[in-house]
Amino acid sequence: MTQPTTQRPTMSFLREELDKLKEKNLYFRLRVLEGEQLPVARFDGRQVINLSSNNYLGLTTHPKLRQKALEAVEKLGVGSGAVRTIAGTMKIHMELEERIARFKKTEAAVVFQSGFAANAGTVAAILGKDDLIVSDELNHASIIDGCRLSRATIKVFQHKGVADCERILKETANWNGKKLLITDGVFSMDGDIAPLPQLCDLAEKYNCIMMIDDAHASGVLGRNGRGTVDHYNMHGRVDIQVGTLSKAIGALGGYVCGSRDLIEYLYHRARPFLFSTSHPPAVAASCMAAFEVLEENEEIIQKLWENTRFFKKRLTEMGFNTGMSETPITPIIVGDAARAFAFSRGLFEEGVFAQAVGFPTVPEGKARIRTIVTATHTRPELERALEILERVGKKLGIV
Repeated sequence: MTQPTTQRPTMSFLREELDKLKEKNLYFRLRVLEGEQLPVARFDGRQVINLSSNNYLGLTTHPKLRQKALEAVEKLGVGSGAVRTIAGTMKIHMELEERIARFKKTEAAVVFQSGFAANAGTVAAILGKDDLIVSDELNHASIIDGCRLSRATIKVFQHKGVADCERILKETANWNGKKLLITDGVFSMDGDIAPLPQLCDLAEKYNCIMMIDDAHASGVLGRNGRGTVDHYNMHGRVDIQVGTLSKAIGALGGYVCGSRDLIEYLYHRARPFLFSTSHPPAVAASCMAAFEVLEENEEIIQKLWENTRFFKKRLTEMGFNTGMSETPITPIIVGDAARAFAFSRGLFEEGVFAQAVGFPTVPEGKARIRTIVTATHTRPELERALEILERVGKKLGIV
């Protein structure tokens, strides 16, 4: 048996950095899922109620998605074998992009390997060093990285601060380059929804490209889960819509929707698209099946919201601070990182998996447990989870 390689001295700084994380109570070990992604699942040998999954609609195990994935493997193999711009664009990839564009009511769409790649690759492709980005302060890390990669000037406005956003746009009204106004649709750590109508007004008033990352709104907000743009009926007023295939859709990937010119340009200039092998046929097939489920069965989204309203109401009645949440993402704000991680560990020991989140994912002093209910949680499962949350929360003095 081959022995593990000893770490060279030049890499010793990594141990020092890990020790710092431990001192700040920010160190964690990965929880290992020992089966399917379900509302009650087995992690690290323990059966727990799962409140940490992005599987909003339970589609990761949906029979229709399973069937289509298996059929695609039998017919088309397990991989595409190339990047999209050489030999890796299969007919099934084009069919998926056409289905997404129809679903989102746009001219065209392009699929990326992940939502992160879609955001970062798109921003970096369409903007350059002479351009300006105006970005919400709580936008996702993929947006932040895309902004940095673009080399554009970045101006950050207060979270959902329409007035602060306009202040920046007024100050930069005479900017010579392109201007991009960008926001999450649903913010991943707080679960609140962007003021999209007001931001669209500003984008039009100050001649900005309007872009939204709808990862946590896809399959959750709008008719049949069409997202924040549909939720506010802003069709035609958002130039670039980013979504994910990895959360409510139940599989893997990200996508960008917009005009045909936008998509053709990304084919030529978006580096993650140009330099990454395309999705396996089974992934593309399961994603198409997911959109069929959304269009045929809106009741599944109604069940998600029914569970969400029940869970939020009970948490509030117990005295937990759920912040600004308006969606199935419901944080329980703890504040101190050490206590948040202790809360998460205590919950796990009692039978609930709810991950703690601290700095730098959220600001210092705003550590939390992030909970997400799904359409497939049963009422008894949610009631049991709430009982454990209250008991452990009281034990730690959180409520």
